[in-house]
Amino acid sequence: MAESLSPQQARKLVLLSQRLPATRKNGRAIAATLSAVEHLGYIQIDTISVIQRAHHHTLWNRNPRYTESHLDRLLADKQIFEYWSHAAAYLPMRDYRYTLLRKQAIANGEQNHWYERDQGLMTSVLARIAAEGPLMAKDFEHNGKVPGEWRRKPAKRALESLFMQGELMTPYRVNFHKVYDLTERVLPPGIDTRLPTPEEQARFLITRYLQANGLGQAAEIAYLLKDTKTLVAATLQEMLSNGEVHQVSTGGHRYYALPASLELLNQPLTRSRLKILSPFDNLLIQRKRMQKLFGFDYLIECYLPAAKRRYGYFSLPILWDGKLVARMDCKAERKAATLTIHHLALEPHLTKIDTFAQAFSKELALFLRFHQCRQIHLARTTPAKVKPVLEAAIQGLTG
Repeated sequence: MAESLSPQQARKLVLLSQRLPATRKNGRAIAATLSAVEHLGYIQIDTISVIQRAHHHTLWNRNPRYTESHLDRLLADKQIFEYWSHAAAYLPMRDYRYTLLRKQAIANGEQNHWYERDQGLMTSVLARIAAEGPLMAKDFEHNGKVPGEWRRKPAKRALESLFMQGELMTPYRVNFHKVYDLTERVLPPGIDTRLPTPEEQARFLITRYLQANGLGQAAEIAYLLKDTKTLVAATLQEMLSNGEVHQVSTGGHRYYALPASLELLNQPLTRSRLKILSPFDNLLIQRKRMQKLFGFDYLIECYLPAAKRRYGYFSLPILWDGKLVARMDCKAERKAATLTIHHLALEPHLTKIDTFAQAFSKELALFLRFHQCRQIHLARTTPAKVKPVLEAAIQGLTG
């Protein structure tokens, strides 16, 4: 029989599993960053830079001492690597072998990526890198026109095909552009490269997801992972019968949880601390899940025409009091050292405006420092009547 959790308990379990809000850890700051990557399982990489890019933002929210250099150092030390999760991501090197089934399927033609494979060009590109060492796409000449806004020149498509099927890796980036090298030159000594069985892969996906997210359903665990949902569902039933996972119900939905995760409910959740989240934060990436568990209907509107945007180009969800209570569309004007909040929209259920404003001001001070901004401008709020309260709370942050 499924254990029943209240919606508040379910949200608490999810947030504690996601390590939100973060608690300060002893030891080296970079070790805390590695711990966050290993616990969450992946950190999504994104190119949008109206504020700090998503990978930096997500890690800063888990590690208050995080700095941008951490990812470069962890890559150089071969503690993390780039590959594909549900999107481009940094992954823990300890999990490397669990990327091999996807790579094998792409290499064998069982799974397609974005590009048609040009085997001759791929062979030529691979030979150059083997002979010359790490190269970037710009190191391969291309005299023709690039067809279409989202298309890549042939050598870039070949590089990405080789990357996706595992023959190349990215040891580092230069100005955010990927550098490619042979996989055997990037992997650390002694790394486990045994191909997991499909059953091992399913158990890995289940365990990693439930450790990081507290509660999960088969469809959530197999999110955007082709041909895995059926095996994940069957493995969950096997693990349930063995007592390796428990079944819980909340809000009319059934989930699975690890026994150790349920013990987190005995720990307190810091409700007074507010966090401004990236749209690509691990907590938020599955929108239907956020609707079911948090009642938060969220869409990144940067992909919509401006006239159709309700909240703004890149609105950031705001977590407070164990709930998602607002969203903030902002931009860090780095040359002017100014953070402009174009629109701060509060959820209708948020009624403790004065308390929220104080918590918002406290976190916004840290957010400004993270973006190396000294000035702040609040343009618009929803509802409009809360703007004076919020302006009064943040007026001391300038300068």
